[in-house]
Amino acid sequence: MKKLSMRAQLTIAFGGMAALLVGIAVMSIVIFFNLYERFDNYVNGVRARSEAAHVMREAVDLRAIAARNLVLVTNQRDRDAEIKIVNQAQADVVSNLHQLNELAKDKSVPGEVRGLIDQINEVERKYSPVALAIVDLALHDKKEEAVTKMNEECRPLLASLVAASNEYARLTSERSASMIRDAEDNFSTGKNMLILASVLATTLAVVAGALISKSLLKSLGADPLVLCDAVSKVASGDLTAELQVRSNDSSSVLAALRRMQLSLSDVVSSVRRDSEAVSTAAEEISSGNSDLSNRTEQQAGALEETASSMEELTSTVRLNADNARQANALALTASDIASKGGIVVARVVDTMDSISEASRQIVDIISVIDGIAFQTNILALNAAVEAARAGEQGRGFAVVASEVRNLAQRSASAAREIKALIDNSVERVDTGARLASDAGATMAEVVGSVNRVTDMIAEIMGASQEQAAGIEQVNRAIIEMDNVTQQNASLVEEAAAAAASLRDQAGNLVRTVSVFTVHAEGASLTVPPTPLHRHKLQAPAKHGALAGRGSIIGLAGV
Repeated sequence: MKKLSMRAQLTIAFGGMAALLVGIAVMSIVIFFNLYERFDNYVNGVRARSEAAHVMREAVDLRAIAARNLVLVTNQRDRDAEIKIVNQAQADVVSNLHQLNELAKDKSVPGEVRGLIDQINEVERKYSPVALAIVDLALHDKKEEAVTKMNEECRPLLASLVAASNEYARLTSERSASMIRDAEDNFSTGKNMLILASVLATTLAVVAGALISKSLLKSLGADPLVLCDAVSKVASGDLTAELQVRSNDSSSVLAALRRMQLSLSDVVSSVRRDSEAVSTAAEEISSGNSDLSNRTEQQAGALEETASSMEELTSTVRLNADNARQANALALTASDIASKGGIVVARVVDTMDSISEASRQIVDIISVIDGIAFQTNILALNAAVEAARAGEQGRGFAVVASEVRNLAQRSASAAREIKALIDNSVERVDTGARLASDAGATMAEVVGSVNRVTDMIAEIMGASQEQAAGIEQVNRAIIEMDNVTQQNASLVEEAAAAAASLRDQAGNLVRTVSVFTVHAEGASLTVPPTPLHRHKLQAPAKHGALAGRGSIIGLAGV
């Protein structure tokens, strides 16, 4: 049987876990949906019908009481009140009975409940005209006829209606209790099923994790930390680390890493030996260029000094020019900012004066409020004295006077605190105005300084032009020297290029393998340092006179 890959194992394990989670989620949704249906049936069905029947029963009682009161009352005002109650109760009975009938149309309503509702409708259909007839007789002062009709017709019908309503209430209560018990049973069953599914999913997850961990460790051959350490050593060039591979392990990552380590060690040893030989040959060739390099050093030094001088002059001129442009831009910007700042400071001074004047006006208003609070306090004190003279009858007025006095005192205290704060604010505004005035004077000084800086920039730009003329002379000298060096460079270019290429390749080989440490080598190789004159090949004898002059460009090409 073909062994599953790690991806397949992880896919199967996590796919199974996902399927279990989906199953648990679906089970939870089904359980909660059933609970929701039962709850909705209870709230919008049983409870709603019970509420409608209860409200209708209260309206029936209120209508009967109002009809009886119409027979008993004697003045017109009481009659009007009872008539209003009768009409409202009649409307409530009709409305709630209609709502009860609409709710009873649901197919889930039991037949017994529908029978009771039909009975209530039948009794109300007979009782309502009788009750309204009694009201009509009472309004026409036919009280004896109304009492007779109440005793002979109304009371039996009312008793039947009350009996039917009570029976409906009892049946509704029993059905509510039954639904609550069923909901509790369903909740308990669903809870147990979810707990069982969760335990099963947890068990399977633990088992799958253990199996995957075992398979992963077998595929890797060692702990991931051990593998990471071994790979890090190989990456750093240490090929001497001992990797402990099991005797029967030939397919794990650790075994493959061990084979790669041995193969890489053999390759590095071979490359190191070859690179040493190449490096030695390159060193011999490079030493042949020492004589030619010595003959060109003098001329190269003069050219380098001249180039350095020109570079310094060029840098100075560029720096001066850049500084002049930047300083000019900054001076213009600073002048604009200083001008704008002066305008802003003037506006700030005007604003400070306005704020100061407004603060003084507020102080005057607060003083008026303080005076009003003082007078209110005096009036409250006089009222308290008068209330005390009035004795028991003035006690309530004394309490009010005391509260008014307290409020007056608190208003006076608040007015004094506000006045103190505003006085402090006025002082700070005056200080701010003085500071703004000082800032305006400072802005004027800044504008003068900016103008002086502009004059200095003009002088700097003149100096930059003089330096540019000197640079032109240096450039002409360097061009003449460069023509001489070009003649010498053509004689040694090919030999220098070949020597440099050979030596660079040998050095690269040595440096490449020097980072590795293998069992056959005790230490890493390094590239031996060479002086500058070793970068040149010895020129042919027939060109010795020209080669003695040296070439800066030839050096750059090596």
